[in-house]
Amino acid sequence: MKVTEIQDLIKFVSKSGVSEVNLETSDIKLTIKNDAVKNKKKSHTVEPQILPVPVPQVMQQPVAAPVAAPAPVAAPAPAANSNSTAPAAVEAPAAEPVEDTSKYIEIKSPMIGTFYRRPSPDKPNFCEVGTEIKSGDVICIIEAMKLFNEIEAEVTGKVVKIFVDDSTPVEYDQPLLLIDPS
Repeated sequence: MKVTEIQDLIKFVSKSGVSEVNLETSDIKLTIKNDAVKNKKKSHTVEPQILPVPVPQVMQQPVAAPVAAPAPVAAPAPAANSNSTAPAAVEAPAAEPVEDTSKYIEIKSPMIGTFYRRPSPDKPNFCEVGTEIKSGDVICIIEAMKLFNEIEAEVTGKVVKIFVDDSTPVEYDQPLLLIDPS
């Protein structure tokens, strides 16, 4: 190989953008390295960077237990004694009897989703307050991720209270119904 051929090969390698060429024949072994291309590649190489991405914080609202409103108490009738100038004393309202809920069983939501009391808008509710249900009866549907899950009663008894309105979201382990097993 002549020197002019080697020079032409060097010029070709520098213009082509390759970083290294190895040429081997029966009488010569030639390696041409182009460091300028390696340095260019290093300067143009973009290092991956880890950027902090803000994660939205979902605030869960506490579910308040339903509180029974106290019954209105009528004011006592004014005294028949018209000579009395003292205002009639108002009696303190008597404490409302608290219902014993320890005998009742709560049926709780097994998942997060949307609570439905009926199979479709044109059908009747699965159960109402006062309805007798048997273990295994479907009592509601909870829609989770576009799947409609039928929730079955775990006990036999009478529905005492329904805590959740139709078509409202429910949380995991949220009370749905109160059942009197007796």
